[in-house]
Amino acid sequence: MDLRQLFLLDPAVIYLNHGSFGACPKPVFQAYQEWQFQLERHPMDFLDRRAPGLMAEARAALAEYVGCEADDLVYFPNPTTAINMVARSLKLGTGDEILTTDHEYGAVDRAWRFICNRRGARYIRRAVPLPIPEDEGFIEYFWSGLNQHTRVIFISHITSPTAIKFPVKELCARAREAGIITIVDGAHAPGQIPLNLVELGADIYTGACHKWLCAPKGASFLYARPEVKDILEPLVVSWGWDAEQPGISRFVDYHEWQGTRDIAAFLSVPAAIEFQRKHQWDEVRHRCIELAAETRDRLLNIFGTTRLTGPHAWALQMAAVELPEPNRDLQRQLREAHSIEVPVHQWHNRSYLRFSFQGYNDLADANSLIDAIQILYA
Repeated sequence: MDLRQLFLLDPAVIYLNHGSFGACPKPVFQAYQEWQFQLERHPMDFLDRRAPGLMAEARAALAEYVGCEADDLVYFPNPTTAINMVARSLKLGTGDEILTTDHEYGAVDRAWRFICNRRGARYIRRAVPLPIPEDEGFIEYFWSGLNQHTRVIFISHITSPTAIKFPVKELCARAREAGIITIVDGAHAPGQIPLNLVELGADIYTGACHKWLCAPKGASFLYARPEVKDILEPLVVSWGWDAEQPGISRFVDYHEWQGTRDIAAFLSVPAAIEFQRKHQWDEVRHRCIELAAETRDRLLNIFGTTRLTGPHAWALQMAAVELPEPNRDLQRQLREAHSIEVPVHQWHNRSYLRFSFQGYNDLADANSLIDAIQILYA
């Protein structure tokens, strides 16, 4: 089956930007609309009586998929909101430090800086040079940025600007021994790489379901180890705080109910999981990874730039390549002249083209990108 037919994307556009906002398959979107219909058909029954049980089922399905207990996971609309909750909950004081990298997503960078500015803490963005060292070298280099003031490590599982997978499992294990809290931004991980959050060992982990898992927009989650759940305070204080009828998990009570809102995207996550299972997504993912690696190498040959990772780095469905010189107009040129939607962003005064391949993409899409680049860089 041509998977492209199962997505709602405009067929006139070559879409190589799944990494930004994802894309929802038709069957999953239909499930999403059905939940919205049920909500509007009988709002009182849906939200007041059915919602707790439906949300418990949706949490259980996602928890099984990402490898954790259902009551250690709550839904959030996006990882940025989840990180805002976490950052505001931590009892940071003057002189405390959060160690991170300079490869983090700009929105959460801003959240941490906002909190640190008000608490007197410091947000330390450790510069990680390119090409990225192999796992052991990266761990040692990053760890050397810690000192007696470090209270938290915040790090991406897969980076947004550079599309690199960091060895977070090893870092989390070392941090646990040192008594340092680990918070992992896994926005790009669910659906792109296998996850077992218990084995991964992060104290706190947030991921997006609306990216590589292909759920509707506004479906993400936050996981917390049982030992740290009680330090997380609700971002929005609502009926779950000091609940008149507490559930079996105070963590879920605090964070799940935040006033009247549309929970249809959360309830559609099981449909997204089932869609990928039905269509053998492990095979789809493998094909996309191979196509991404081949396309990366073809672009590097055109640009004359070097890989951002070593030869043994984890291969992903998303990759970034450096342009030979800064170019703030390339994204517009590709979109307007070639109907190719692909991001080009500036990072450390350099330009990077970051492309994504999902099940609806094929070699013809990659060839279109290569042909357009050859024309523009002739």
